[in-house]
Amino acid sequence: MNEHLMRAALEAARRGWHVFPLRPGTKRPALHGERSCTGTGPCASGHLKWEQRATTNPDRIQAAWSQAPFNVGIATGPSGLLVVDLDMPKTTSSKGSSDAPDGAATFAALCERAGHAVPDTYRTRTASGGQHLHFTAPPDVRLTNTAGSIAPLVDTRAAGGYVVAAGSITPTGSYEALNAPVAAPVPGWLLSILKPAPRPSQAPPRAVAGQSSRYADVAFDNEVLSVATAADGTRNATLLRAARALGRFIASGDLTRVRVEDALREAAGANATQPQRYYDDVIRRALDWSITHNSPRGRVT
Repeated sequence: MNEHLMRAALEAARRGWHVFPLRPGTKRPALHGERSCTGTGPCASGHLKWEQRATTNPDRIQAAWSQAPFNVGIATGPSGLLVVDLDMPKTTSSKGSSDAPDGAATFAALCERAGHAVPDTYRTRTASGGQHLHFTAPPDVRLTNTAGSIAPLVDTRAAGGYVVAAGSITPTGSYEALNAPVAAPVPGWLLSILKPAPRPSQAPPRAVAGQSSRYADVAFDNEVLSVATAADGTRNATLLRAARALGRFIASGDLTRVRVEDALREAAGANATQPQRYYDDVIRRALDWSITHNSPRGRVT
């Protein structure tokens, strides 16, 4: 067992992916926490978390995995990866099945609305039956983790996150590589959705009354125009980014939700290639996400 898992760790490292041990049979990191840190060894200069200790060094990997049958974690941030996690719906009946679409289905629908096929890239099947799609992230953009914000049962892992590598084994099943030996770059349309919304850095640091609202109005006009003039195949991604950007101003009270929703619906429907309900769903989810993440105490207004 140790040899199998060691080979899995070394294989991931050969791809340039930084690995660290997970507790045998689980998805939890095997490294000690800050409270139990003795300040020795790798932590002699201060406690190092799993993301900092993840490595591609084969000697360190062999030394670690010779001790126990650790599962393999891949630290997505240091590895330069963006992993799309397509989850399975939770079962709601005694029969152990659910009629809800899984993450793969909702992600396929998202790709269709964006005008693109599901990307062909390195992927693994998870122990629960879901999938992990591995993409190489651009070095000049810091992507972070998301949970269901781009589509139901679709999460992403990047800086600050990790995934379980192929070859790892849990009581519910194993993680297996499926196809496409190479991780493709993050598709441009998906990257545009995941990029952090720009902050109003042009706003004066000590805005007088009215300045914040004027800035919001300018942002409003620019975002609505970008949606109205978006090329086919990019409208869904453009709409999602615009709604996230304008949601900040709803949270701050500079714009009303009704005004933003009405303007974005009209702009998206001007040259619509999808039914209006698709755009309504994108606007609603993006505004909910943005307002939640920009309101005091995370409240939705």
